[in-house]
Amino acid sequence: MTSWKESEKGSTSRPRVAIIGAGVGGLTFAIGLKTKLGFEDFTIYEAGADVGGTWRDNTYPGCCSDVPTHLYSLSTGLNPLWSRTHVPQAEIQVYWQALAREYGLYERTRFRTRVVSALWDVRKAVWVIELEGAGEKGQRGEAARRWTEEANVLISAVGLLRDPVFPADIPGRERFGGALFHSARWDHSVELEGKRVAVIGNGCSGAQIVPDIVKIPGIEVVNFCRTPSWIIPMNRFEYKAWHKWVFAHVPLAMRAYRWYLMGMLELWWPLFVGQTNRLRGRTENLVREFMKSVAPEKYHEQLMPKYPMGCKRLVIDTGYLTAMRRPNLTLTWDGVAEVTEKGITTKKGELVPLDVIVFSTGYEADGFPIPVRGKSGLTVQEFFNANGGPTAYHAMSIPGFPNFYLLGGPNSGTSAGSIIYFEECQTNYILQLVAPVIQGSARAFTVTPRACEANNARIQARLKGTVYAGCRSWYRAAGGEGKNFSIWPGMLTSYWWTTRRVVWADYEVEGGERWKRQRKLRTMVKWGGLAVLLASAVCGWMHPEEAQDTLWTLHSQCSALWHSTRDLIAQCVGGI
Repeated sequence: MTSWKESEKGSTSRPRVAIIGAGVGGLTFAIGLKTKLGFEDFTIYEAGADVGGTWRDNTYPGCCSDVPTHLYSLSTGLNPLWSRTHVPQAEIQVYWQALAREYGLYERTRFRTRVVSALWDVRKAVWVIELEGAGEKGQRGEAARRWTEEANVLISAVGLLRDPVFPADIPGRERFGGALFHSARWDHSVELEGKRVAVIGNGCSGAQIVPDIVKIPGIEVVNFCRTPSWIIPMNRFEYKAWHKWVFAHVPLAMRAYRWYLMGMLELWWPLFVGQTNRLRGRTENLVREFMKSVAPEKYHEQLMPKYPMGCKRLVIDTGYLTAMRRPNLTLTWDGVAEVTEKGITTKKGELVPLDVIVFSTGYEADGFPIPVRGKSGLTVQEFFNANGGPTAYHAMSIPGFPNFYLLGGPNSGTSAGSIIYFEECQTNYILQLVAPVIQGSARAFTVTPRACEANNARIQARLKGTVYAGCRSWYRAAGGEGKNFSIWPGMLTSYWWTTRRVVWADYEVEGGERWKRQRKLRTMVKWGGLAVLLASAVCGWMHPEEAQDTLWTLHSQCSALWHSTRDLIAQCVGGI
């Protein structure tokens, strides 16, 4: 899209939708626009060179989904040909590329185009979006330029986990004489064979990287760990040809399997309820036994977490515990004091000589990367700061930001489930708000401050009664000790129920007189129809013979009306 308002041609403006990001959320929403609203006039702005988002960027060794893949996919884009229960990064990326091609989303995406800022124009009721990118063809080497475009609706699909973070308490990275990079931006030009490599971090990414790279000939790996993780077994296996045949050819088989997987993950929720939980205690004992049965005894004491299971992100074992038995892997909890020219100095004063250092230290989770400024004058980040961390109504709407919606926003994460399920729920919800705008029956919708405050008060109150309040974690603001801005305080199905339809009283509408009349008429027709059905049922029960005669008369009249209409159409067509 070059501009939604073609004033140079003298044409009238028409509704436009702008989507920031061609990752999982952005593609999901774009598909929803096309399939559910039949709307094509949208543009996706993507800073990268391809679709896929996190699955395009995270290419580290061993990267895979820790959620069953038949659930970690669109409900409208089921794939019978997944190779295994938890597929690697490359296969997931191919899946999203295929969906983008199927729905023509490559043609609707401006690649290597960064959204610099966005400002709500109160008078025109549009978002003025400042962009930076290459020339019209988007080719590498072209001089970057800046320009502005306008859109009626702005969708942020940048997500919460996007920008890699290097811990501020580990200085000296610039002094290191070898290769140093973050796992989320893996440098594939660095050869690891025969090298001494440090992996800093033992969370989800680190636990996938280590068992993969220890197999490289001649490598020595030192894994710097800080807080022990709850490591649970992965029930991972390859699908056989007959599995794929059944998924592809037996009606509802793949859908039923998806429901089964979702039901299994929903059963995890009772473990996270309450500060103390007998069921969780028993499960913790089982997990400890599993970890001790696989890991070498010398690491048992250090591997056992001292916090309740689920308080931090669970780590799914893809071979991490088994890899600890290899002679070329060393785990250390001595802590990293600083990076030096030759390696890492631990907090015990020991110098560990290294050739390569990989930071697997997570993401900047509690910020918003783009200065999007609403009608109140605040940016999204300023609104977050004023509320003690990322905050939104149902994870999607922010007071003072008309026609602006978040995908994968605050409190739409889960400890055991698929973020894609949440984003599909969000897409269905947001489309209800977008439809009147693109149909021209309303100019803008904005959630009220009261609704947002009440919604978040309920979320935080429910989270206080869960395991998530029991420790410091990246789920929480203020260095891990503030409010929980990441996790939804319930099951996946509870989020679907909460977001299945818009509570219109929680939104202010601008220029929506036509929309209000249409909505009032639909309400009257709905309740009037129900009243007629109820009255007919009562009359039929009290006077069955009269009801039978009435139904027969209605049938005869409707049949005669249909035949007359059909004959009239035939005469009109024949006379053309």
